[in-house]
Amino acid sequence: MSNLTVVSVFLLRGFSAVPELQLLSAATFLLIYLAAILGNLSIMAAVTLDPRLHTPMYFLLKHLSLVDICSTSTTLPQVLVATMVGSGEISLPACASQLFAFVCLGSTECFLITSMAYDRCLAIYRPLMYGAAMSPRTCASLVVVAWGSGILFSAFHTANTFSLPFCGPNVIDHFFCDIPPLMRLACANADAHEAVGFAASGCIIMSCFALTVLSYIRILATVVRIRSSASRWKAFSTCSSHLATVLLFYGTGSSAYMQPTAHYSPLQGRVAAVFYSILTPTLNPLIYSLRNKDMKGALRKLYLQVPS
Repeated sequence: MSNLTVVSVFLLRGFSAVPELQLLSAATFLLIYLAAILGNLSIMAAVTLDPRLHTPMYFLLKHLSLVDICSTSTTLPQVLVATMVGSGEISLPACASQLFAFVCLGSTECFLITSMAYDRCLAIYRPLMYGAAMSPRTCASLVVVAWGSGILFSAFHTANTFSLPFCGPNVIDHFFCDIPPLMRLACANADAHEAVGFAASGCIIMSCFALTVLSYIRILATVVRIRSSASRWKAFSTCSSHLATVLLFYGTGSSAYMQPTAHYSPLQGRVAAVFYSILTPTLNPLIYSLRNKDMKGALRKLYLQVPS
């Protein structure tokens, strides 16, 4: 092992190996990135400026939008610039930093989505206790726990991945530094690292998913007992946007991280990453604004507001 050269620079393959497709993809994803930033900034501004949205649900949604902005900014600007200049080089420390940030933000989003399910469950199942249970202090604690857990989870995965030796080849078959393509480049047996990472991811993802499912089982059991169909629809409509976010998040992210590296396909990995790291953060603002009258009103007020 001492005769092997340690890799200090990786090469990101980007969106496609075909130059023409690279430029077309870069132009497309630049527009999507701008839409994601504008949409999520609009959500954050609307929640901050409109007193009607100063509720626990929108407080958590504002932090979800912040995570989405940071998540897309962790991967897209770097690959867009690399495509424009024609160089996909990224140093090992920069790659490790990108992986840490991306996993941290992804896991924080997972914890926030679980907290939002708990919020909706309390609002429907225990409406009289909702104000006391979801106090500003409780909401702040949920956000702090989400960020803290995300940092710890990401630190583990970054250490687990980069404790492996990398001595060539150095081409990452992806458009950012992600765990599966990096483990394929290790010049040592990564089975133990993969098994530990898979177990940790499975434990966290499945625990959050189980808590979310239990929350919705309680919501559904409460809604079906409501006699008035109008009241029943109103109760369920308050969590329909969150339910769409849950399906989008777990439907795309689980396909990438809940399978062994031996079964990893570079093309499938890139396609899945486009959905969970780019399209999901872009669609979240649309999901929460299209079917939400309060949010639509706040956004309309925000954009029609004329500075004096």
